[in-house]
Amino acid sequence: MGSTSDGNHRAGHPEATGVGRRALIKRSAALGLAAVPAMSFLSACASGGGDGDAGEGDTKGKTSKDNPFGAKKGGKLDVVVFKGGYGDDYAKAWEADFGTKLGITATHTGTQEITGKLQPRFNAGNPPDIVDDSGAQQIKVDVLYKNGQLLDLTEVLDAPSVDDPAKKVRDTLIPGTLDPGLQEGKVVALNYIYTVWGLWYSGKLFREKGWEEPKTWDDFLALCKDAKSQGIGGLAHQGKYPYYINVAIMDLIAKKGGLDAMKAIDNLDPKAFVGSEAAEAAIEAIYEVVERGYLMPGTNGLTHTESQTRWNQYKAAFITSGSWLENEQLKQTPADFDMKFLPMPVLPGSKLPFQAIRAGSGEPFIIPAKAGNLPAAKEFMRRMLSKEWSTLFAKQANSLTILKDGVDPGVRLRPGTQSTVEASKAAGGDTFRYLYTEWYGEMGTALEAASNELMSRRIQPKEWLKRCQAAVDKQAKDPASKKNHRD
Repeated sequence: MGSTSDGNHRAGHPEATGVGRRALIKRSAALGLAAVPAMSFLSACASGGGDGDAGEGDTKGKTSKDNPFGAKKGGKLDVVVFKGGYGDDYAKAWEADFGTKLGITATHTGTQEITGKLQPRFNAGNPPDIVDDSGAQQIKVDVLYKNGQLLDLTEVLDAPSVDDPAKKVRDTLIPGTLDPGLQEGKVVALNYIYTVWGLWYSGKLFREKGWEEPKTWDDFLALCKDAKSQGIGGLAHQGKYPYYINVAIMDLIAKKGGLDAMKAIDNLDPKAFVGSEAAEAAIEAIYEVVERGYLMPGTNGLTHTESQTRWNQYKAAFITSGSWLENEQLKQTPADFDMKFLPMPVLPGSKLPFQAIRAGSGEPFIIPAKAGNLPAAKEFMRRMLSKEWSTLFAKQANSLTILKDGVDPGVRLRPGTQSTVEASKAAGGDTFRYLYTEWYGEMGTALEAASNELMSRRIQPKEWLKRCQAAVDKQAKDPASKKNHRD
């Protein structure tokens, strides 16, 4: 999971098997995708982050219009990429092009062991130059930031766009997609993949059963009941990684209570959970699925890939995930499965419509403050946000990036990813995106633990609300929390 970070990832995401759980995916006008509206949050202050001149030394060459950071020919670039659901062929293609055009040779590492391989290097002051910091073993971005180990990416974002030098890089991105990389008002991580989160189903299974997409929660429950009567689970979830069931829970909260209910959680409101009608309605709705026996049998004890594979075997009607799911399950998905994305059905009286989706960016790329070749790292990231490299990514990884109009219209996407493009277009401005997953890793883990207990029927909804509120209240006591805020 690229984290899981939503991508968490966590956003982050559990990617124990070479699969990306990224919290990520979608984009672009070239694919007919509506831009995600920017949400303002920012808070003022900033500390941590790196010195823009550190690490340049003799790696800095002459600057020019095409090389604004002075990346030096003949240099080396140390690249580490999370090798999950998106693989790492796209990065190899980037590195080859970088070498051809700038004469800089990349050292490539593709791995799922991000923490295991990189934490010792960060501790020793010898980190790579650029990192896709994602997956189950992601080094939490908030932790790296607090330790002063991340470069502030302002210089990259304010540089001229590769495609249109009259524009800054930041002005070529889908609005709102930089927000998950914020720490105390600074962008210190570039979440590269535009993702949607929600429910997934098999178009083939639905056609065979005569089922229609449920738009309301009552219709969702009715379909789950019908599935159960035919020996099929209603809802599968990745029980060992409760990040995934929180996709459903948090989507229901945001759609029921609107953006205010979502922001109350991100802003650590004393009534974020206890005292929130939206949170209470959402968790009661999820627990009803548990009580009625609509979960796929055994799902609580399965990893993400185990649960997803059983879903691919038509043992459940629905599963929760982000749009990395299709890539993660390529080998397990039948050729005629026809994977489809579904926005979370709405509860009665919901403030957001059925078409509303959680959407935004995932898969955080970072430049360490002590990178050995900062000019080349910054130039590499600038080129990631070019149409040429965005299209390379789409071809290799079957996913869209945060670049507006960033993918050649001739690129053919697989069914699941194409359905997310259509869902994003239908949603228009009705998108939302939580940020607590990036801002407060410890709190996010506590919310997931509470959901694990609930899905296993060890606690009831009222206790879930109490535990989640306690996690919020604990986080709010940290003075640094006041530096993150969304309006």
